[in-house]
Amino acid sequence: MKHSILVLAVVVGFFVTDALAAEELTGTLKKVKDSGEITLGVRESSIPFSYLDDKQNYIGYSVDLCDRIAAAVRRKLGLDQLSVKYQPVSSATRIPLMANGTIDLECGSTTNNEERQKQVAFAPTTFVTANRILYKKSSGIKVLADLKGKTLVSTAGTSNIKQVTILNADRNLNMTILSAKDHPEAFLMVETDRAAAFAMDDVLLASLAATSKTPEAFEVSSEALSVEPYGIMLRRDDPAFKAVVDKTITDLFQSGDINTIYNKWFLSPIPPRGVNLHVPMSDQLKAVIAKPTDSGDPAAYAAVPQAQQDTLKHSRKTK
Repeated sequence: MKHSILVLAVVVGFFVTDALAAEELTGTLKKVKDSGEITLGVRESSIPFSYLDDKQNYIGYSVDLCDRIAAAVRRKLGLDQLSVKYQPVSSATRIPLMANGTIDLECGSTTNNEERQKQVAFAPTTFVTANRILYKKSSGIKVLADLKGKTLVSTAGTSNIKQVTILNADRNLNMTILSAKDHPEAFLMVETDRAAAFAMDDVLLASLAATSKTPEAFEVSSEALSVEPYGIMLRRDDPAFKAVVDKTITDLFQSGDINTIYNKWFLSPIPPRGVNLHVPMSDQLKAVIAKPTDSGDPAAYAAVPQAQQDTLKHSRKTK
């Protein structure tokens, strides 16, 4: 009889503990557990981070990382299955769709900066790039100053367009700055001579040029206007979910699996045309892998001239 009572107490205790654990879930983890679904915000043309292949599937470096996070969330919640939904976002809609609960992770090519951290949170940095300009080799352009009085294009909703707008005023360049709805449209404007140059993160510029009809016609400036650390975006003030996200990324770093994923997208032929971008891992990213950080301060990322850091900090303070 005593044995039966003890067993009953253990069983009841188990269910009470389980019920309490379920009640303790908050934020995104509770949302995902209740719905059985996690929604990833993805881009349609941010090669090689997040884009559509020829079968209309979302693929890319950031998508692979988010899929790893989704699997970790499923394990954390003890779910046998978790539906992963892909929701297309743009530079302009990604933060609002995160804030209103439409997406749970944003898996694209989003710069983590201190201004954005007032609205959203970020996982540890997974890529470090720089804001540069792309132009036709025949144009004679090499640096931003060469665009004085000319037309520059960038993508709406990005930190890049805000920065070049400030630099335009600060340096009295008298540029006409146009806003494109997405990266391919901006590139097309340079391709068709509606703009002399396109300001954007160098890896995205290199990807657009490499996958164009005439890659040899374009060049990306050696002059870097800023440092841009990319991170997977999530909602603010959700420490339980962020802990799962951060641990997943950190585990990828510590295990060395990040190298396999990186090589797949930056040092190997990628869909849909089998182009190899030949972008070796930067010293900045290697430093982040060795010591993960989710800092939005450009000074946290080495090898960027102090003058460029000061310019970027100024641009972010005046947004």
